[in-house]
Amino acid sequence: MKTVEDSVDVAVPVRTAYNQWTQFERFPEFMAGVEQVSQLTETRTHWQTKVAGVRREFDAEISEQHPDERIAWHTVGGPYHAGVVTFHRLDDRNTRVTLQMEFDPEGIAEKAGAALGVVDWQSKGDLKRFKEFIEAEGAETGAWRGDVPPPPQAGYMRDIPPEI
Repeated sequence: MKTVEDSVDVAVPVRTAYNQWTQFERFPEFMAGVEQVSQLTETRTHWQTKVAGVRREFDAEISEQHPDERIAWHTVGGPYHAGVVTFHRLDDRNTRVTLQMEFDPEGIAEKAGAALGVVDWQSKGDLKRFKEFIEAEGAETGAWRGDVPPPPQAGYMRDIPPEI
């Protein structure tokens, strides 16, 4: 399992940074390796990627989302990939965007790329390009302000009889 974490400060309000991050179909404009993202439902996206010469197609499900705070996701089927992006208000006009991802590299090329830090380098570049993109736009290109509560933990509260 490989973990990547990085952050970038952007010169836009937290609402603007968050709103733009909800526009998944615009990701190819600032994420290297992301060829296309299709929004299938409010919480499901379909991704086409090419990273270090390896093409992948997979669906991702948003597992938790709270406006201006966080978006968490995981893949559905296919290679394991999960992560969270959080938005931290620095002041009225500046936001820190923090990205944490975990993935399981498959095959020789992906394992070698992970060992060489290709994904770390790419995520750092993606955040830098997000900063350039949103600061150049000056405003979000769209927004989804829905709230997705985290999934219930297995056995928590469900197994307690209603009479208690």
